Amino acid sequence: MNHPFTQTTRELRLADQIITYRLYKNPDIDSKRKLVLLHGAGVAGVDTWEAIVAFLAHWGEVLVPDQRGMGDTHYPDGKEYAYDVQALVADMNALVDHLGWWAFDLGGYSMGGLVSLLFKQQHSDRVGKQFLLESAVLDRACWQSTVELRQRYSDAAVQLRNDDVRSGVVGFLDAISPNRRVSPQVEELTINRLGARPEGFANALDCVTRAINEIDRDALVAAQGDVTSFIGGNSVELMHEYQKELAERLPNWHYFMMPGTDHSLPYQKPRQIARIMNSEMDRFLGK
Repeated sequence: MNHPFTQTTRELRLADQIITYRLYKNPDIDSKRKLVLLHGAGVAGVDTWEAIVAFLAHWGEVLVPDQRGMGDTHYPDGKEYAYDVQALVADMNALVDHLGWWAFDLGGYSMGGLVSLLFKQQHSDRVGKQFLLESAVLDRACWQSTVELRQRYSDAAVQLRNDDVRSGVVGFLDAISPNRRVSPQVEELTINRLGARPEGFANALDCVTRAINEIDRDALVAAQGDVTSFIGGNSVELMHEYQKELAERLPNWHYFMMPGTDHSLPYQKPRQIARIMNSEMDRFLGK
């Protein structure tokens, strides 16, 4: 069922960042629950989440910010700068504090998944139910393989900075989604979307690479609450194997394979993802 959310776009001005965010409200949903949804590298929040938000049934308010270097969020001088993942966590913390959201559910796609994981680790009392869509740093069970994969993303970042935007985006897609079904129209749309702010995209890729060299993944995973994790059916088997292992080992980890999708799953199956989010929320609430 499609739900009649209204959307307003606002800005939060911080010392070094002007954060653009969208707030979705649905007066027809009798719930005080709130949900924050974080997008991935190179894409805007509205492009990633709006089609999913339309079918969500448990949340009266949904917050979708644009993270640094992406969407409509920008530095005060309009230039692009490198940043680390803790800056993204701090931005999110400043935004939810600004809105007075002291408790909420949290979802993240790709790089946004990593930010979500770190936020839960650092602010465990504020986060309820969690949703991850192919979260960064959960690519492979073998940590060394995960680290080595990031080198391909670093190569893509170099191309993006050298004004070879198409090659950089395609290199990223080949690394993260090698089994994707390529059609000329979809590929062109994806390249245009990811290449909208090439320097910002490159900074996001490097941000995750630096994080991988600094975090303790086992401790990060252990700090999570009730997680629903979505993986595209066409994504690499090593990713599925790691998610199955987590789901078998951890009672709070719930793995869902989305048939016919790859890393672009929020764009490919938004209604199905929303339906599972709703049912998983029912489970979490004991309904």
